[in-house]
Amino acid sequence: MSRVLALAVLAMMTFAPQTFAQGREALGNGRLVTNDLYGDTADRWQSGSVAGSHVVGHGWTGFLPDRPFDIIEYRINAQVATPAKLGTPAAGDRPFAGVLSLGAHSHFARAGFEFAVGADLAFTGPQTGLSALHVALHDLLGTKGASKSVTDNQIGNGIHPTFVGEAGRSFNFGNATSVRPFVETRWGLETLVRAGADLTIGNVGQGELLVRDPVTGQRYRVVKQLMPGFSYVLGGDIAYVDSSALLPTDRGYDLTDTRSRVRAGVHWQGDRNAAFYGVTYLSEEYTAQPKGQVVGSVRLDFKF
Repeated sequence: MSRVLALAVLAMMTFAPQTFAQGREALGNGRLVTNDLYGDTADRWQSGSVAGSHVVGHGWTGFLPDRPFDIIEYRINAQVATPAKLGTPAAGDRPFAGVLSLGAHSHFARAGFEFAVGADLAFTGPQTGLSALHVALHDLLGTKGASKSVTDNQIGNGIHPTFVGEAGRSFNFGNATSVRPFVETRWGLETLVRAGADLTIGNVGQGELLVRDPVTGQRYRVVKQLMPGFSYVLGGDIAYVDSSALLPTDRGYDLTDTRSRVRAGVHWQGDRNAAFYGVTYLSEEYTAQPKGQVVGSVRLDFKF
């Protein structure tokens, strides 16, 4: 780990405890693991990612507060994107990219709208250690990881301050069905504007706080209510893309003007344990990408 990355992690670790000193308490945690192998069983492009969240605030009533910064989510994400062939990629295929991001986001509501606004520091390149981890995990599983030529050609070391803002509004139909249109903007590591909607059938989300995974758009629970049963989610969005540090134009990559995502998932909540599985179709991100892909997302919450 590079010195600058170590300092960033230390800063997050020292900043977070100050929140507790201001009278806040831990409200919940969430995570989501996504991998191409869980979807269409390949290992390329958006190969894998992990999203994690820790939420603190002045208690939880089942509703978002109307003041920013009353609830704060500390977020960490790791993402690996690879060419389709890890040994000798085809000409024009995307470069290997490892991204580790750390951030803080505020969740609040105003005039019936739900807002999530915050910033991340996104680190790229060998300094993240993700390329070395990728190779080590493949060696452990007995499969071929990225070749030296691929990792040598990866997106280089960089620090990308990134702003993220989302606004959405939930419309309830009956006791267990809701539709939530939303708009999202990102500026930094990737700069884009996205619009879409999520449909929930079941209890997930009622009186809970959900946050959005940046790769798939799947929403995962971070502040939970114990409501046993099954719930189902459907969603989709389309984004206008301005730029991406993961597909730099100075390397000759021609971004698609738009990206679309279509997702579905099922959530099960037992008396103590819970599980989620979702699939997401991701459209092409650059013009040389021959087709889209399907990735799978998993969340297991077992208590022993």
